[in-house]
Amino acid sequence: MENPGFERSKDDPPQYEETSFSSNGFRNGERRAVRASVASAFGHATLDRVPNADFYRNAASVSGTRVIRPSLQELHQVFQKNGGLSVPSAVPDGDEADGSALGDVESVVPLDDKDTAGLVKFGWIKGVLVRCMLNIWGVMLFIRLSWVFGQAGIGLGIVVVLLSIVVTSVTCLSMSAICTNGVVRGGGAYYLISRSLGPEFGGSIGLIFAFANAVAVAMYVVGFAETVVEILKENNALIMDPMNDIRIIGCITVVLLMSITVAGMEWEAKAQVALLVILLLAIGNVFVGTVIPSTLDKRSKGFFNYRESIAKENFLPEFRDGETFFSVFAIFFPAATGILAGANISGDLRDPQAALPKGTLLAIFITGITYLAVALVVSVTVVRDATGSRNDTLLVGSSCNFSSACDLGYDFSICQTSKCNYGLMNNFQVMTLVSGFGPLITAGTFSATLSSALASLVSAPKVFQALCKDNIYTALKFFAKGHGKNNEPIRGYLLTFVIAVAFILIAELNTIAPVISNFFLASYALINYSCFHASYAKSPGWRPAYKYYNMWLSLFGAVLCCAVMFVINWWAALVTYGIEFFLYIYVTVKKPEVNWGSSTQAVTFMNAVNSALTLSSVDDHIKNFRPKCLVMTGSPRTRPALLDVAHSLTKNYGLCLTCEVFMGPRDKSLQDISAVVQQNQLWLHKQKRKAFYTPVASENLRDGAEALLQASGLGRMKPNTVMMGFKRDWRTTKPQEVQSYAGILHDAFDFEQGTVILRINQGMDISHILKAEEEMERMIMEQQALEMEENDFQPHGPQGFFNRSQKTSTKELTRSVSLDVPRTSDLAKMNQRLVEASSQFKRRQGKGTIDVWWLFDDGGLTLLLPHILTTRKKWKDCKLRIFIAGQPERIEQDKHEMQLLMKKFRIKCDDIQVISDLNVRPSAESWKLFQDMIEPFRLHEGSKDTTQAEALRREHPWKITDHELDTFEEKTIRQVRLNELLQESSRAAKLVVVSMPIARKGSVSDYLYMAWLDSLTKNLPPTLLIRGNHQSVLTYYS
Repeated sequence: MENPGFERSKDDPPQYEETSFSSNGFRNGERRAVRASVASAFGHATLDRVPNADFYRNAASVSGTRVIRPSLQELHQVFQKNGGLSVPSAVPDGDEADGSALGDVESVVPLDDKDTAGLVKFGWIKGVLVRCMLNIWGVMLFIRLSWVFGQAGIGLGIVVVLLSIVVTSVTCLSMSAICTNGVVRGGGAYYLISRSLGPEFGGSIGLIFAFANAVAVAMYVVGFAETVVEILKENNALIMDPMNDIRIIGCITVVLLMSITVAGMEWEAKAQVALLVILLLAIGNVFVGTVIPSTLDKRSKGFFNYRESIAKENFLPEFRDGETFFSVFAIFFPAATGILAGANISGDLRDPQAALPKGTLLAIFITGITYLAVALVVSVTVVRDATGSRNDTLLVGSSCNFSSACDLGYDFSICQTSKCNYGLMNNFQVMTLVSGFGPLITAGTFSATLSSALASLVSAPKVFQALCKDNIYTALKFFAKGHGKNNEPIRGYLLTFVIAVAFILIAELNTIAPVISNFFLASYALINYSCFHASYAKSPGWRPAYKYYNMWLSLFGAVLCCAVMFVINWWAALVTYGIEFFLYIYVTVKKPEVNWGSSTQAVTFMNAVNSALTLSSVDDHIKNFRPKCLVMTGSPRTRPALLDVAHSLTKNYGLCLTCEVFMGPRDKSLQDISAVVQQNQLWLHKQKRKAFYTPVASENLRDGAEALLQASGLGRMKPNTVMMGFKRDWRTTKPQEVQSYAGILHDAFDFEQGTVILRINQGMDISHILKAEEEMERMIMEQQALEMEENDFQPHGPQGFFNRSQKTSTKELTRSVSLDVPRTSDLAKMNQRLVEASSQFKRRQGKGTIDVWWLFDDGGLTLLLPHILTTRKKWKDCKLRIFIAGQPERIEQDKHEMQLLMKKFRIKCDDIQVISDLNVRPSAESWKLFQDMIEPFRLHEGSKDTTQAEALRREHPWKITDHELDTFEEKTIRQVRLNELLQESSRAAKLVVVSMPIARKGSVSDYLYMAWLDSLTKNLPPTLLIRGNHQSVLTYYS
């Protein structure tokens, strides 16, 4: 749609039409029209899009189709007038734009329109308020509340109730903040905690919370069955014996509740409303009964209607039978739980963000007022002790000061010496006594137990299903499947049913009840801590719509919940912490591949930044020197040997950056970097290599390496050592590549970096093998697809397409790579040796030596790095041997001095050898080999006249001149001689470490320098050339 006030011209940009996406919820052939505001807001058609909620959805959101905005590259790149730019308007199936995690609970396949019509979604009243009220109003209201106020008195009894309300209210405030900080899906407490603190906390609490709800079903049903059995006992109608009757009635009750639940959430909600009506009538019945004049029978049992004297007497506590304030609180507090009943079915709420705070807080307020009101009306109408005998009236002329009942004409003083059966302290059926119609209290008790059982029976499978969907515990994936329009967890219902029946058959739940209460409290504690942690992390993504919370209040709530756990039962609290800690460790070790943007990540980042800033404010000290290596691996997987050595040097000691320079046109290089950066970092993580992948785009290798040398790292965590592989093909490659390689070494020295070069005779670069493996995998997949087409997509037996392993092992692929063109046995053997050499540092090195030729004092790096290797598990069987240069007449003195130095450095070495014949001229054969090596790169200007010589220098400035050879003849001879000595003394070493020679910049040509390095290290075991930056990295001071 165009702006009518805007006149198009032939030079105007073309209109763009969003592509069809019939597979994403639109009928075939439909196109999504460009929103009118795009054109009207800017006066012309534009590829840019105005803000829209659809851009921010998950790739498979249940509430709408995700639309993708034009990428920055599409807007920024040069406009193609003919072809234009194709901008899809919806995410294709299977894509994960912006890295959205499709494994998340909120990322499930959207239902078709015809399916969503049958969905049952609840509002805040039926979905949250009613459920929470029913769950909080338990049997405690009718059976134990009077006893609590009898023991604690009205004053402390109010404190008990208010303290319980404080715990649940603070938790509800924290929950409200969390659930209004984004869309809430199914999973209740598990969902809130896992999305806030991460899978480790969420996975551990989710499992025990689901289990606690399942066992709570048994607890509530057993409470119901016990009440029924008491009625049967009074009427002499027991089926068998009381214990077995509880089991029989309990199992029948669970089956009935299960049938209501499986019938669907709508039927379950109707049952809850019916139970609520009965419960409200029972509560109202209590208040009505208090104003009905008491009968003689009720008076004898301690009920006298409203009396000021009774209120005064019952105001102060009177703890008996060893009870204390905390023990009474521990008995009452489980009555206040149940605030998560609405959150546990968050996936079935129409608007969880609005419903959960409003419904839960109102439920806490209503139930809290109800508990206080019921307790107060009972406490001011019933005395603590009564005999129940109508004959215990006060005789004329007799005195009585036992209780306020004396003023009302009754003498219950016998209760001082013998146990009475009535009164607040003795009779758990006080509510029935006070009420206007006793059977209605029994019905209310039934309603309270059955509603709580029904809520738990729904909550456990819902939470468990959300946990299984996230695949935190892979063995439980079976229970993630849902059925029907509401995605009902039928398998979870059956598992909950089995658990409930099992515990009902035990019929003795007094032992496990405190553990279950502590499981719920642990959930409350973590919800509070989640809110505190998210606030403390100060992540920009923490923007809850609910503002009435405080991070310190949430922390107080978490501490309070933990304290209440120990108050209720100290050993149950320890059991709860033990189970949670075990599950936390399990999930941490398993490392589920999920990313929910938890506050743990935010705090980790904040701590990392603060630590880096703290480091930057303190100067480096020799004692704290650590190798921080910038490793020129290219793609990390292409030079595994170099990466393995770097990892051994830096793991738990220092920093490792694996660097790759993408050369070529800038646009293509940037695209290549975007494609591989996450992939390579993930590969390092899977290989358990503690390293960072650092790519850079540049025109050539040297410029890229220079950029890395200058810009890599952060603060004090900047690299101080450059690691490279030796360039084996320096004699056959282009001069520019040799100059670039040698230039990197010069740059490293210029930037005062330590420098390490690793040489393995077989080479290190296996990129061609990896490329062949990828090609082979592609061919295998194509072959399998072809076989499927030939078989009409009908797999046969276990060797079918979907059952055949689609991943060929590395060994098989490597074995097959050698068959690649050209198929020669020499190439096959060469590839095999290369792979074996590249993987040699992955294995544990057997007994042997690391020979350190510490020829020049470079600050100690040449000695420190091999010492670090010997502290590693793979190298611990290797001993250090030190080789130093010395004069023949002072061999013993030099050896003694080095032994003292090693002792001061506290570095163990197996042997120290002094090389006294270093200045002897090398053999003619060795010198001839060196001359042949450099012959193709010599200028030979000495045999030509001055004009020809100058012309050659201009044409081949990189060649070795005769003057250069004469000037550095002594140093050249030393490298050749050193190689002879190395072959004599270190041929059997596991690793050889040699001081690296330095080429003076502008004086030594790149080819002569490469010849020095080559002749020094040829025909040796794996060799490390090391040169420190000549600043001390070792000290013998404390």
